[in-house]
Amino acid sequence: MNAHIGRGEGDHRVAVYPGSFDPVTFGHLDIIRRAAKQFDHLIVSVLNNLTKSPLFSVEERVELLREITKDLPNVEVDSFRDLLVRYMRSKQAQIIIRGIRSVTDFEYELQMASTNRQLDEGIETIFMMTNPKYSYLSSSIVKEIAKFHGPVQDLVPPAVEAALRKKYTGDRPG
Repeated sequence: MNAHIGRGEGDHRVAVYPGSFDPVTFGHLDIIRRAAKQFDHLIVSVLNNLTKSPLFSVEERVELLREITKDLPNVEVDSFRDLLVRYMRSKQAQIIIRGIRSVTDFEYELQMASTNRQLDEGIETIFMMTNPKYSYLSSSIVKEIAKFHGPVQDLVPPAVEAALRKKYTGDRPG
């Protein structure tokens, strides 16, 4: 195991930002952009949670993330369905990035971080506070608004807005 926290091979700092991203929001993108500035390589990885029924397939979520991060050369988009710590080892990453919107998020994320640390002492979790203008924003809220054909252009990137419209309206205008 590497002695340097946040260090992969040599001095290459690799972090993973895992999540369901169903769909990816401006809140997620804010965390991605900020984390990309802090690490040499950021892997945004879509969790393939077999117990959930997502709106978008893993492949669709990966494609949307690739589209909206294409201007970030040190960001890779991937997916996984294993224990996060095992996935981290396979990517030679030692840092997990987690966005925090509220105290409720923190309580849950602290439990997850402690569990991951118990499974692998070489893995650290860094919490990033979301931009306050996105503190209310969640993928669930976006899906609920889109389902009833409400405006989501201030909540998600244009590619995601188009994908939501296609899912919920068959791409009809309006």
